[in-house]
Amino acid sequence: MRVILVTGGNGGLGQAIARVFLQESSENFVWLGVFRNRGSAEQLASSHSGRCGCVSLDVREPKAWKIAIEEILRQHRRLDVLVNNAGSHSDSLLATMPLAAWREVLSTNLDAVFHGCQAVLPTMVAQRSGRIINIASLSALLAPPGQTNYAAAKAGVVALTQSLAKEVARIGITVNAVCPGYIETEAVASLSEEERGNARQRIPARRFGRPEEVAAAVRFLACAEASYITGSALKIDGGIL
Repeated sequence: MRVILVTGGNGGLGQAIARVFLQESSENFVWLGVFRNRGSAEQLASSHSGRCGCVSLDVREPKAWKIAIEEILRQHRRLDVLVNNAGSHSDSLLATMPLAAWREVLSTNLDAVFHGCQAVLPTMVAQRSGRIINIASLSALLAPPGQTNYAAAKAGVVALTQSLAKEVARIGITVNAVCPGYIETEAVASLSEEERGNARQRIPARRFGRPEEVAAAVRFLACAEASYITGSALKIDGGIL
């Protein structure tokens, strides 16, 4: 049995990641970390009764992480995989970016990964095994204009991943990041038709990625066969970079 926690469990990517772990083995139990909107997460949990559950988790708050991990350990006494997937955008040019937008995006995308990793490490160290997969972004490697906050946060996630991977490699814990490009999720759905067309022209594959394609990479990085892969940042972008 493996116990997996996926944050941002109500979004399209979080749902796809949860499903791929549920499909991987009937013995897996997937926890969906959710904060405000729980509808889709609760629906997925109810359709996989006994194998999937929701746990309240404001990823920006260390206390919320402590409570969530305690609940998971109370029920399962172990935690094998953490997928730090929760994130948010608030795009604008730096010259006019509100300070609140800078702080909120850094808190949700970077601070949350720090809090999550710190919360699960005592358990994974005690087990001498664990998989941490951080969802970064292509913006971390190819920063676009209008995303100084988001690009900085996701670049920080990549650096955090690489540093932490070195710290825990000798005790059976791997830490990796994935860097999705344009994926058919809520963010891409919000683009206008003109913006979608322009984006496709930048992608050598001439299409957007599917959440399931990102989820497959996450599942692989979490499997036993990937035990020698750590500190990596895998781009999933259709060839942009």
